[in-house]
Amino acid sequence: MSTKKRVPSFPDRDDLVAFIRAQPGKVGTREIARAFGLKNEDRVELKRVLRDLADAGTIKRRGKTVAEPEALPPTLMADITARDADGELIATPTEWDEQSGEPPKIRIHVPRRAAPGTAAGIGDRALLRVEPGAEAYRARVIKVVDHTKARILGIFRALPGGGGRLIPVDKKQVGREFNIAASDAGGAQDGDLVSVDPIRTRGYGLASGKVKERLGSLATEKAVSLIAIHSHEIPQEFSAAAISEAEAAKPATLKGREDWRELPLITIDPPDAKDHDDAVHAEPDPDPNNKGGYILHVAIADVAYYVRPQSALDRDALVRGNSVYFPDRVVPMLPERISNDLCSLKPGEARGALAVRIVIGNDGRKHSHSFHRILMRSAAKLSYAQAQAAIDGRPDDTTGPLLKPILQPLYDAYAVVKRGRDERDPLDLDLPERKILLKQDGTVDRVIVPERLDAHKLIEEFMILANVAAAEMLEKKALPLIYRVHDEPSLEKVHNLVEFLKTLDLPFAKQGALRPALFNRVLAQVKGHDAEPLVNEVVLRSQAQAEYASENYGHFGLNLRRYAHFTSPIRRYADLVVHRALIRALNLGDGALPETETVETLAEVAAQISVTERRAMKAERETTDRLIAHFLADRIGASFQGRISGVTRAGLFVKLADTGADGLIPIRTIGSEYFNYDETRHALIGTRSGTMYRLGDVVDVRLVEAAPVAGALRFELLGDGGVVAGGRPRPHIRSRGAATSEPRSKAHPGRSPGKAKKDKKTKSPKVDRKTKIKKDNAKGRKPGKPKKG
Repeated sequence: MSTKKRVPSFPDRDDLVAFIRAQPGKVGTREIARAFGLKNEDRVELKRVLRDLADAGTIKRRGKTVAEPEALPPTLMADITARDADGELIATPTEWDEQSGEPPKIRIHVPRRAAPGTAAGIGDRALLRVEPGAEAYRARVIKVVDHTKARILGIFRALPGGGGRLIPVDKKQVGREFNIAASDAGGAQDGDLVSVDPIRTRGYGLASGKVKERLGSLATEKAVSLIAIHSHEIPQEFSAAAISEAEAAKPATLKGREDWRELPLITIDPPDAKDHDDAVHAEPDPDPNNKGGYILHVAIADVAYYVRPQSALDRDALVRGNSVYFPDRVVPMLPERISNDLCSLKPGEARGALAVRIVIGNDGRKHSHSFHRILMRSAAKLSYAQAQAAIDGRPDDTTGPLLKPILQPLYDAYAVVKRGRDERDPLDLDLPERKILLKQDGTVDRVIVPERLDAHKLIEEFMILANVAAAEMLEKKALPLIYRVHDEPSLEKVHNLVEFLKTLDLPFAKQGALRPALFNRVLAQVKGHDAEPLVNEVVLRSQAQAEYASENYGHFGLNLRRYAHFTSPIRRYADLVVHRALIRALNLGDGALPETETVETLAEVAAQISVTERRAMKAERETTDRLIAHFLADRIGASFQGRISGVTRAGLFVKLADTGADGLIPIRTIGSEYFNYDETRHALIGTRSGTMYRLGDVVDVRLVEAAPVAGALRFELLGDGGVVAGGRPRPHIRSRGAATSEPRSKAHPGRSPGKAKKDKKTKSPKVDRKTKIKKDNAKGRKPGKPKKG
């Protein structure tokens, strides 16, 4: 009896999506067809279905492969971009990591009758409640945050006879200008920052616009930060009601507080800090059962005492989300009366604080903690360098009397805490940060990389301990809070990292759960090698982005199960929420978290302040770019050394070694051949010669164009090549000595590289990165331990 082989039916979309999500990394149509037993005639339909799923944002496509997109949180901010044929709105996340590919599309159900504040349209920004669907994310609008705005921000340049030109401040519009007629100038003067409504015009020539608002003068670089403030709509002015509340506030008294005024707490901050919201003290634990242990006190300004829920100060603070720090100014979350006065822990003045007492064992682990609402008096205000100099044997008049009774116990306690930190083994990337120093006129004086001192690490580790204690206490009391969370890298990002490391013969042996230690082992192997900056940047690219959330999924980078921001309520709204929750949990008095606050309502707050945090980071970065572009504008034609900080289809991004300035080398200006992406190698590779320009390589460039208003620089490459794929560096490439930079590009697949060529003069192959590492390892050289960062 013959049996007929059953022909499998074509899989439905849910089955396809489930299969793709179950795969580590990307899969192709061949693997999918094999898994479902599809014949050749079914593959056309398979490709069509996969294309539809990619268009809907359910999966993402790269070349001939597909993968699961980055997962979206249940509550997020999104921009509404279109409407489909069924009348549903289409949105994309407001903040999206470009390294993750195209952002997923979110379908928003539009009810017949929208609740107040939820009527959204194309161009609006809205807070959404999101759920994953079979073909796309589904969402409903919680509230509309910003309605559509078509205005363009730019600098007005007056022309003789009236009128002028608008030079947009957006990098994407470099080279584009708008004509402003004299009747449409609105009184704008040359150098004014203005917002302009585009005017529809026909025919050829410049587009036209009409000035709607003058936002300030940019006659000097002192006002450069105004561009970022207005382009990102960062609120500058506090409401009259908030100012009134701040001015009416009175200093905290001892009522309802413990008296800690005799405890010699001190503040350690940057030398230019205006507010001092954290103070520390340490002493050996007298308990004989904890020999070698320490008692640590961390006191944080009691902002919740002054900023009550639903008050005008609270509403203004939530809109801001956080303070924003520019080289020339600070846009604070709270008025100066609060941040720089009543909540600044000034020496010799009584101040209210929320404090945590932490008992540390001699192994560096936390044994216990307790929270207290106190009245304190700071014993001293020190800078990081000042405290470090005293410990290093160079005390001054201020630190001399503090050295033995206060500073030495703090450093001894830090040495103990460091043992626990080293055992925890958090992610240890070495990515130096630059700081711009300005002259009196607001122009750039120089750019420095501040030395990272033990004083910095001491405060950092003590604050981490306090943050962990806050999260643990609130979990124990079963109260809602806002966590600081950092997800582990996605399977696809880990897969891409593993493939990259293979090109350097570096192992990444994942056994069991993913841990930061796995990445640290890789970083340790390249410490001191030419590949160190490159590997640090690629490891950073593999990581998720930290954010705020009302539900806990841990902090991967710090290797902590629970973590919440508690130590900076002057400048972060998340910390203020945690303070209020602690006050409620421990019955500490006024300013507690309202009973109406739930996990759901805090999820909305977390989504909103995650957006304001990223907005601040972007505004700060853009202002730095503009200041340095101003600084370099008169050096067109000058040559610089830099490091490739991004590789994209558009070309190479280069970060200069001395200033940290970022600029683009357009791909059309590189060599005389066609260059392909190589996703695995993070490189552009010449199709004819095999010449490879790779992330992390040091190159010599010439500055050919600077657009200070947009903060854009354009370079051209000096020399005739990078590294021949598979092997050797060209003479002008130097692989050591420059600092690493913030990665910017997203990887894409490309061609396989060619074989290494030999140097015509020496007839011997040049040594590439992986060969050097292998030789060093064979000689028994042990790489040093990475710096803390």
